[in-house]
Amino acid sequence: MIFGKKKSDKDTEQVNRAGSTEIVKVHEKTDTPVLSFGDLDVQFATEFGRVHAVRGVDIDIHPGEVVALVGESGSGKSVTSMSALGLLPGNAKVEGEISVAGHKVRSMSSRGWRRLRGTDIAMVFQEPMTALNPVLTVGRQITEALELHEIAFGSAAEARAVELLRMVGIDNPEERVEQYPHEMSGGQRQRVVIAIAISCNPAVIVADEPTTALDVTVQADILDLLRSLKDKLNTGILLITHSMGVVADMADRVHVMFRGNIVESGSVTEVLNSPKHPYTQRLLTAVPHLGQGRQQFGLKELDRKAFDSAKTVLEVNDLVVEYDVWGKEPFRAVDNVSFDVAEREIVGLVGESGSGKSTIGKTILGLQPAAEGEIKLFGEPMLGRSKQEQQAVRKSVGVVFQDPAASLNPRFPVGDCIAEPYVVHKEGSKKEQQKRVYELLDAVQLPASTFNRFPHELSGGQRQRVCIARALALNPTLLIADEPTSALDVSVQATVLRMLAELQDEFGFACLFISHDLAVVDLMANRVVVLQNGEVVEQGLCADVLHNPKEEYTKRLIAAAPVPEPVEQKRRREERHALLREFGEDISELRI
Repeated sequence: MIFGKKKSDKDTEQVNRAGSTEIVKVHEKTDTPVLSFGDLDVQFATEFGRVHAVRGVDIDIHPGEVVALVGESGSGKSVTSMSALGLLPGNAKVEGEISVAGHKVRSMSSRGWRRLRGTDIAMVFQEPMTALNPVLTVGRQITEALELHEIAFGSAAEARAVELLRMVGIDNPEERVEQYPHEMSGGQRQRVVIAIAISCNPAVIVADEPTTALDVTVQADILDLLRSLKDKLNTGILLITHSMGVVADMADRVHVMFRGNIVESGSVTEVLNSPKHPYTQRLLTAVPHLGQGRQQFGLKELDRKAFDSAKTVLEVNDLVVEYDVWGKEPFRAVDNVSFDVAEREIVGLVGESGSGKSTIGKTILGLQPAAEGEIKLFGEPMLGRSKQEQQAVRKSVGVVFQDPAASLNPRFPVGDCIAEPYVVHKEGSKKEQQKRVYELLDAVQLPASTFNRFPHELSGGQRQRVCIARALALNPTLLIADEPTSALDVSVQATVLRMLAELQDEFGFACLFISHDLAVVDLMANRVVVLQNGEVVEQGLCADVLHNPKEEYTKRLIAAAPVPEPVEQKRRREERHALLREFGEDISELRI
């Protein structure tokens, strides 16, 4: 639906006759902030009393400036940003001053908010799949923003949608405008969200964790895109993130939030290189660095020679996995993959989304059929066996999934979630099961009171600990961990990784560690297998593959991984661009 006066085709031509020049203009550099918070205070009225989410926050963002707001979940970052767009729930009490492009917004009407959103301020959300409408094509979702704000209509709006998709690096935009969100990858969906955000040329963009769930190479491309928008259009950006590498790559200034308060502010170099507040220091210490290995977290060094003579726990030979596609040839997701995991060894499986990592994990667990090849668990072939035979072998395999909230039954208390493997495999009496659950809770450093709590009452890090406890319930010989820490804050991730390494040393299980974070794999694993488009491109010791890669794809992955040091990150970014040029890729600046 289009609100306001409908323009004729002639009017539309007049609006767009200068092409994109009138729609995308460069904002002037001024001393006046495009987004400003003055003594912002936000409280929520709940059934348990008032929750003080934000306390006395002062932030100014000028045209062409990137200001990062960092902190752990619950620190007040997203509440601060949502207040600038009028998206807080009705039980929120907001005090202080909020100014967007010169407009005082606290007393703004609903109609005023609708005019403001999109034209003066836009938002890039963390999860593009939930931010996009699943029943509308991406082209329609872009033209909707243009029409609602009376920027372009009809064929002119459709042409502008194609131009915007091309601008954010989507290939074949003429065809992509007709696709639905589910037909695109995560990185492509995030680019569509950015295209919608810039469609009305806002003075400021709020980017709320825009790269958290993306692979390192896709993340690097998205950051390049945002940097180009900032440089060319002089757009102000409020970047909300918990990734210090992203901060080092993007930000001009940094504000660190802790329990609703800003505890440290300054230039990106000052805050990241010389942090003064203990909380900032703790955050930076928790960031794993590629190349520093296990010593940075004080973990026990691996005895690499011991694995050479160890018994093989998992053996994958020439594995092929295909998905049926209606009306087309089957899609080959995994193509002749071979690797093995020795007893007590951790092997990392890395690659971008779509490389086949999780498909391999599911096939090993018997959740996905294999087209060809061989999988041996503890020397026993798994493919072609009955479900009963597979279940007996899988008793010795534990699994930790990426999203702990989705992998725990919300109707079961934590104690029942952890005890579920005992029930399925009929192990022990009820009393014995309960005793073992309490022991596991202690092993993963959770209080005994967690036993009767439900998953939604726990934090993300606590839920992932519950998942690890459940995976260890039957003392598995092999643990398959699929992106177990990618959705966690850096400090929580560090705690979970340290705990997982200590548990592995105590329980002695082998582990297939699936991840796209190379620094985490370097921290945890002995060997690494690098996948691209379902094929193994390189494998070997982490010390060899991650520190001295031989293949082009591995070099690109490593070059795209950000580090939390601004000068070093700038050098790495320039090296990455030089590497891409060397490999014949077009890295010319986005056409705006």
